[in-house]
Amino acid sequence: MTNRAYVELETRYRRVALLGETSSILHWDTAAIMPDGAAPARAEQLAELQAVIHSLKTAPEVGELIGEAEALVGDLNDWQRSNLSQMSHQWIKARAVPEDLVVALSRACSACETAWRSARPAADFAAVKPLLQEVLDRTREAGKAKAEALGLSLYDALLDDYEPGGRSADIDRVFGELQVFLPDFLQEALDVQASRPPAVLPEGPFPIATQKTLGEGFMNAIGFDFDHGRLDVSRHPFCGGTPDDVRITTRYDEDDFTSSLMGVLHETGHAMYERGLPEAWRRQPVGQSLGMSIHESQSLLIEMQVCRSRSFIEWAAPIMKEAFNGSGPAWETENLHRLYTRVKPDFIRVDADEVTYPAHVILRYRLEHALLDGDMTLDELPAAWNDGMKELLGIVPPTDREGCLQDVHWYDGAWGYFPTYTLGAMSAAQLYAAACDADAAIPAGISDGDFHPLITWLRENVHGNGRLVSSVDLLTAATGRPLATDVFAGHLKSRYLAWTALDS
Repeated sequence: MTNRAYVELETRYRRVALLGETSSILHWDTAAIMPDGAAPARAEQLAELQAVIHSLKTAPEVGELIGEAEALVGDLNDWQRSNLSQMSHQWIKARAVPEDLVVALSRACSACETAWRSARPAADFAAVKPLLQEVLDRTREAGKAKAEALGLSLYDALLDDYEPGGRSADIDRVFGELQVFLPDFLQEALDVQASRPPAVLPEGPFPIATQKTLGEGFMNAIGFDFDHGRLDVSRHPFCGGTPDDVRITTRYDEDDFTSSLMGVLHETGHAMYERGLPEAWRRQPVGQSLGMSIHESQSLLIEMQVCRSRSFIEWAAPIMKEAFNGSGPAWETENLHRLYTRVKPDFIRVDADEVTYPAHVILRYRLEHALLDGDMTLDELPAAWNDGMKELLGIVPPTDREGCLQDVHWYDGAWGYFPTYTLGAMSAAQLYAAACDADAAIPAGISDGDFHPLITWLRENVHGNGRLVSSVDLLTAATGRPLATDVFAGHLKSRYLAWTALDS
């Protein structure tokens, strides 16, 4: 290759990626198994890693190499051109934020996340608020620097970290359409649900060891590779690690196995995406996941579209029943299907049904916008959260544990992340419909616990593309159209109003 500058950039960004992978494993360890007393040392380790990564990304010669490589862009193939574009974008954003701010923000996030771990169960927002204020101030400072460099608003500059190319104006439009559709639909779904026998939760206790074994069995069925991943426990379920070492977590309740099981299946969707990223482009920007709306589409496709469907429950119900030695009507397929598709406005986002879930996200989107723009203070956050829940879902959290303390994201520095959850849910509906239209073996396979046809389609149309194209272009190529509210609405109507459908 004559484009020597590009070759040098690949070498440099491989080092950046390796350090990023190291940071990811340390983050997993922090959340899953690190002893509490190690938190200060871990904060310093993570901050130093961020400083080194930042210095590698912002070295003056990197900008020179990018310029030289762009001058010979005709020598590059499509993957290399996209990779170079990603490098340039990362360089612009990294150069905008001084290293001392990168370190300060990393330390602030580590301290705040550590405090959140004890503040949440104690429902003590006041205890963590000063540390959250530090995170918010530093995030706003870094966001403004990126916004100026990119020519974006503060919120859009932060959103770009999680949804490259995403704009709040587009989110406002989509969320506006959902807010018109969902309230009346929610009432319709509740009315239909009330006409049927109520779902009954099987009686426990459900030993954690058995729950883990059951979850791992379903992970195996989906195709999770335990030679390159593992399942653990954390306060907030997540997927971390690297494409070659995927770490997922859940949390268990001995009185209710259903929530942790769906948490496992959700995170397995994330893990399958990570494992399916293009191996030839590992440790290059173009080989990374496309953004969090596509990432969430993969977790929600597995959890919501597939594993809450009648077809999946018909296959899985006997396995669940046998695992816990269950007996009686509560273990029948019809009851378990009603249980997994039950609509009920509730306080906790990660346990929400897919009808009420968008309201949780819309609330967080509103609140983080207001906090970042300075239209709300953290003192006002708990009350604003409760008011928003009452407006959108008609319920008020009894404590801040079920309110503004429930999610780790803000406390760990993830501002601009939340809208990707609902964008992901909508994308999941669109992708799964397209997959089933393209290959009749996919819905037939789910009925038999065979995920191979589905995963094959996802590998070809989503996972294996990395960041070769934008999320808009990927979704359009895979489904024939950009993100559309009516597809998501159609899915909800089919599942929650047409109860007699053979596969809802």
